[in-house]
Amino acid sequence: MHNLWAPWRVEYILGKKPPGCIFCKDYYAQSDEERLILYRSGLITVMMNKFPYNNGHLLVSPVRHLSSLDELTAEEELALMSLVKKSTRILRSVMHPDGFNIGLNIGREAGAGYEEHLHFHIVPRWRGDTNFMAAIADIRSIPEHIQQSYSKLLPLFRKESVDEAV
Repeated sequence: MHNLWAPWRVEYILGKKPPGCIFCKDYYAQSDEERLILYRSGLITVMMNKFPYNNGHLLVSPVRHLSSLDELTAEEELALMSLVKKSTRILRSVMHPDGFNIGLNIGREAGAGYEEHLHFHIVPRWRGDTNFMAAIADIRSIPEHIQQSYSKLLPLFRKESVDEAV
């Protein structure tokens, strides 16, 4: 087995964070576009990760500020998993990945950058998407600008909001 080191992640995970929670609505009073929010319901939010592992790296979180699966209501559980499923379907239709990494990190020791607010990561993966650049030059090669990905994904998430209201 070979290791592929990602030293930039430890800087982010252990580094000082600005006050507030990036998942909570009033975080710096930024607009949804500035926060890269693709979808928001009364229960769940889907946003793009500003520090992605790959193009289309999404974060799906409950609106309520909670840190444990045990704190979710049955309605939140269903809505959260439904949005993880819808998000992968949208990413598949727009970006055509070969696979996904989907998961959540509970607690700092498990790698949670924001351990106070539960959130799923959805990372699209393509054959050959990891290469020597990250390991040798401390550079990630992400071929599409995050704003361009946001613009491609937003209409499909808006459609999900409309479909939900019908």
